[in-house]
Amino acid sequence: MDDFTVLSIDSSPVYPYELLFKALSLIPISHFLLCLLFILLLFLYNFLEIHFFRDLVTGFGGDPVLLNCSSSSELYQSVASKCRILHGRFFPTPWLSSPHVQTAFLSLFGNSPNFAYRRHIFHANDGGTIALDWLMSIDVEEGVCYNNDTVSLDDKAPILIVIPGLTSDSASAYIKHLAFTMARQGWNVVVCNHRGLGGMSITSDCFYNAGWTEDIRSIINHVHCEYPEAPLYAVGTSIGANILVKYLGEKGVPIPLTGAAAVCCPWDLLVCDRYINRRLVQKLYDRVLAIGLQGYAELHHSILSRLIEWDNVKLSCLALRLGARKELFRKSISHVQLETSTNMLPEFLRSLRRSSCVNFVGNVSLPLLCVSALDDPVCTREAIPWDECRANENIILATTQHGGHLGYYEGITASSLWWVRAVGEFFHVLHSSPLRNRRKKMEESNLTSVLESSIEHGPYVNVMEDGMVTAIGNNQDNVAADTHSEDGDHVKRDEEIISERERIDNVTQTKLDMKQSADQNLNDLIVPLRRHINQLSRGSRISIWLLAYIAIVTTWPLVGSALLLFVKRKFKNIAAGSLFRR
Repeated sequence: MDDFTVLSIDSSPVYPYELLFKALSLIPISHFLLCLLFILLLFLYNFLEIHFFRDLVTGFGGDPVLLNCSSSSELYQSVASKCRILHGRFFPTPWLSSPHVQTAFLSLFGNSPNFAYRRHIFHANDGGTIALDWLMSIDVEEGVCYNNDTVSLDDKAPILIVIPGLTSDSASAYIKHLAFTMARQGWNVVVCNHRGLGGMSITSDCFYNAGWTEDIRSIINHVHCEYPEAPLYAVGTSIGANILVKYLGEKGVPIPLTGAAAVCCPWDLLVCDRYINRRLVQKLYDRVLAIGLQGYAELHHSILSRLIEWDNVKLSCLALRLGARKELFRKSISHVQLETSTNMLPEFLRSLRRSSCVNFVGNVSLPLLCVSALDDPVCTREAIPWDECRANENIILATTQHGGHLGYYEGITASSLWWVRAVGEFFHVLHSSPLRNRRKKMEESNLTSVLESSIEHGPYVNVMEDGMVTAIGNNQDNVAADTHSEDGDHVKRDEEIISERERIDNVTQTKLDMKQSADQNLNDLIVPLRRHINQLSRGSRISIWLLAYIAIVTTWPLVGSALLLFVKRKFKNIAAGSLFRR
């Protein structure tokens, strides 16, 4: 009885949370730290989209390269089918198994080769200056580096023209990888730095943007005039790819290029602008790009302050330092450029749409290789014009599951970029294929037709006995004409024929211009509509599966109960039958 009383007095109500806290207090702090570290690593693994364990499970087998093109096209049969890299797999560096890590490593470290360019200065028609940095094949072969020396090029050696991305120049790591690799293979490389980049100052009131193709057109024509016998190729990266594809698709412009490549192209600037403000990790890229543009503005503040109000630019820079979104910076710049406009942001969005190369993909008429990574954190896969690229027989679209934005590091040491090797192989096969001479044959045929036309309608020279020189037509019988009236009739008839031909040519040209304008307007209407329909169809398929999942989950209690009742009855009947037989 005493024991029971003591037990009753000493016993007190026990709370479960109290026991839980006592149990947690017995766990060492190091275990808590390990748990927090594990949670942090799990968060970073998903936040940075790391795919290391997936690659580990697959034995680091890499990702296949998917080609989106017409397999019956001449470009695929003559060039793409012979490119082993495009039909192989991309093996990303194991310790860079993330699109963000690939992109960050390219920007922070690069692991690029060391060499020196030869700089030439190109003067534009508006007074602007552009730095053209050359890397010759003889420099890499002989191991000699020159600076600012004028050394003649081999007139027949192929020349690669490189267009960097936004705020990038010839010193960027991926540009140096491309230039060094192509120069080692016997090519001469020229990097076209954008205005105000590459250590150059702004010398005109004109800057560059994603839709400005006049500079690259002038530079390509300049290089073609300097070396008319050298085949010309071009590579554009990021924003440079948008400029290049837009240049290739602009109608009525002769293009002296043999082939081109667009790497990590944004395609639709409006879609990419919305994508880069969607998630937290993309907003980090958004701010980095905006800070790069801020540095560009501060570098050339002496010119900008003369053209616009510098206080508005400084206000935008302050907003960036405080962590404001890029919309504030963009609106401020729009206010600077369009002070009299009351509706500035829609105009900015329309300019993005006009500058996007997606509207010009269907007009590309020379071999073009496009390389994109589906996990690109800057240029989203949603902007890729799949159908337009497949419909154009001059385009080969190669996509990989991983790679980041211009990263594509491969190998254990991350010493090379996969897209550099892919573009180099594509150009080498194209350079040795029959398609290389297609542009030259077209130019020769056009020149021949012009010459024949000039010869047929050109005057012949007749020297009289007295030394007088006269011009006569193609018909030799006209030499016998010796009266002024007959000459006047011939001249009058010739003038009537010429005027009639000019009228016919003018009418024909007007019809062609109207047809091209109508085709362009129709293309501008169809391309966005087709893309949105494709996105809607993909979203519909996802919605159908989601609805099916919801239907199964919501009806499972009823269906499961009925199924369980049915199974129980079956088992009862089977058990009853066995007992009856016994």
